[in-house]
Amino acid sequence: MLVSNSVFKNRRQHLMQSVGEGLILLPGNEEAPMNYTDNVYPFRQDSNFLYYAGIRLPHLALLLDVDAGSAVLFGDELTIDHIVWMGAQPSLHELADAAGIAEVRAFDALAGVLQQAQKTGRPIHYAPPYRGEQHIQLSQWLGCHLEQVVPNSSTRLIQAIVAQRAIKEAVEVADIERALETTGKMHRAVMQAARAGITESVLVGLAQQVAVADGGGPAYGTILTINGHVLHNHAYHHTLREGQLVLGDFGAETRFGYAGDITRTFPVSPTFSNQQREIYELVLATEMAAIDAIQPGRTYREIHLQAARQITVGLQALGLMKGDADEAVAAGAHALFFPHGLGHMLGLDVHDMEGLGENWVGYRPGMERSTQFGLRSLRLARELEPGFVLTVEPGIYFIPQLIDIWQAEGKCREFICFDKLHAYRDFTGVRIEDNVLVTATGHRVLGNPIPKTIEAVESLRLG
Repeated sequence: MLVSNSVFKNRRQHLMQSVGEGLILLPGNEEAPMNYTDNVYPFRQDSNFLYYAGIRLPHLALLLDVDAGSAVLFGDELTIDHIVWMGAQPSLHELADAAGIAEVRAFDALAGVLQQAQKTGRPIHYAPPYRGEQHIQLSQWLGCHLEQVVPNSSTRLIQAIVAQRAIKEAVEVADIERALETTGKMHRAVMQAARAGITESVLVGLAQQVAVADGGGPAYGTILTINGHVLHNHAYHHTLREGQLVLGDFGAETRFGYAGDITRTFPVSPTFSNQQREIYELVLATEMAAIDAIQPGRTYREIHLQAARQITVGLQALGLMKGDADEAVAAGAHALFFPHGLGHMLGLDVHDMEGLGENWVGYRPGMERSTQFGLRSLRLARELEPGFVLTVEPGIYFIPQLIDIWQAEGKCREFICFDKLHAYRDFTGVRIEDNVLVTATGHRVLGNPIPKTIEAVESLRLG
């Protein structure tokens, strides 16, 4: 993804026009030590800083003067000590020029600029921090207690960033598709290599190898497990056995920071059993119907509830649920089997912009978030707009502990056939996920197809 400095200039200009006055402070991320100062986790730049400046180095900050229409990059040039260990690097002035930033100042000068702005009563807009060092840094720069940092963040800036970043530019969509190209390679490699007798960790290593070999890396913590009913399972020590399902939820991040997020579920055996086939086909039909329903102006909550109803009707056909389907969904009975939301925004963050607050990203003013189990986990509920990129990821899970609690409490017993669930106690779960762009007239599934029909999955497994 080659982005000219005019793209970054235009993004910053748009942001300043939306905020209206004062200063906009966009701190970059610092290195994060793993177990001592010089042994750090792989560096990941703050996504807002990346979007408006495009520079992937630590210890930088961007300050936009809305009233003057100017931008200043604060940072320090590398010393010879850095160069000995890291090699020659572009200067800050070169990096700033590539981002269309005319002025570069020393990092330590930022505190004085902010203090002077406070003395003259100029508003300083910043987004809520999500890392500890950002909390401390902002507290020191702004002279406020740590517990005041998040409450004092700028609602106006949050809303402006969300409105801008939610609508993906063509270069962003193209880079998401590059991430999905690698993500597809990851999933195919895992499906082809899986067999009884190997551990989940072998498959995780293979998936991550593909991501790194393609020039990027994993976009988020890999979920690859025989316990698919554990929604975010990051344990990889289990050995695959015949008759089990493997759920893989993972994706690649490009070197520019854009993410792919795909889930596939497949059998170890390598063909589906009849029971697995029935649940899998229901999830797949639900996912495809949800994708078909995506269009501008429609709320994603409506599509989520459509998926919940389809799952309910399907489970009724299998004898696992009963009663009126609409009443069952209204009561949240489906959430015993589908306890999460249908999807979320995708972009520079795998859950795009959620560091700014889930409700700012996925809901609009006046749209209340449900407190009902299952529906409360819906991250994206608002009306869809052209340019949104989102995930569609329904699932059906049999969680023994949750089933036991609901049965003991008699929860939704008028809709759930608890006596039939014993046969599914060890089933685990199925989830199927794709990434979709909302277009002016409907939608487009991004990336090349990754096997998901039963025939395609079994063909890859047998091949």
